[in-house]
Amino acid sequence: MDRDALADFLTRHRHGLQPADVGLPAGPRRRTPGLRRDEVALLATMSTDYYTRLEQRRGPQPSTQMLAAVARALRLSAEERDYLYRIAGHSAPDQVTGTEYVAPALLRVLDRLTDTPAVILSVLGEALVQNEPARALFGDARVHTGLARSEIHRWFTDPAASRRIYPAEDHARQSRAQVASLRAAYGLLGPGSRAGEIVRDLQRRSPEFAGLWEEHEVGRRFSDHKVLLHPEVGALELDCQVLFTEDQLQVLLVLTAAPHSESDQKLRLLGVLGTQQFSDAR
Repeated sequence: MDRDALADFLTRHRHGLQPADVGLPAGPRRRTPGLRRDEVALLATMSTDYYTRLEQRRGPQPSTQMLAAVARALRLSAEERDYLYRIAGHSAPDQVTGTEYVAPALLRVLDRLTDTPAVILSVLGEALVQNEPARALFGDARVHTGLARSEIHRWFTDPAASRRIYPAEDHARQSRAQVASLRAAYGLLGPGSRAGEIVRDLQRRSPEFAGLWEEHEVGRRFSDHKVLLHPEVGALELDCQVLFTEDQLQVLLVLTAAPHSESDQKLRLLGVLGTQQFSDAR
């Protein structure tokens, strides 16, 4: 671990970002060039004291999970992220299977989407970043760990929780779409990857998945029109748009409602109330 290089690298990149670059309000008159340390800590979901100690050359060696969070917060490119890992004393993660990394271009778009649900997903259906409207609609994805981080995995192992946001008549279509999406990821990443691990676990635990897997359907499918069920505001009719990275490993999913529609009013209500009121219902 090169403490001097790490501290200088973090400080320089923090100074090179403005609040608007990462979706934060500028606030009152600022004395610090670029972002403040507490703002980076907020974006990385870590304590300000922990991040401050890294910049002051007195922190412990950060874990790869911490480094991934810092790379997202500072909007680092893939090459910058790899350099960050190396000066912190770790090997650079595999760019194909390292799903903790989020493409900066998608993050910049997400930062500007504040009034409608948007989420960045990995090729395995893992919610890498959500905006606040998406948390209010879907719940906070950060509570999931291990294989359960994958929406595909939860769809077949925890159907009572994962499927209730979709109408019952749409479950069969969604099941086929989930399996086809995992088949595409499996073909891209290989049997020894996390995709292969999910497949083997689901074949063991879900007869429904095992049957659909044998049909060999392949494709990442996002319906352009969705009906979603929220426990408090009820049914919402939403249009779905997707933006893929060039390597197809990540996708930005954006949900909008027709202007002045009932669903548009419900989305606005979710935006006002936020996630706090619905945490118990989840």
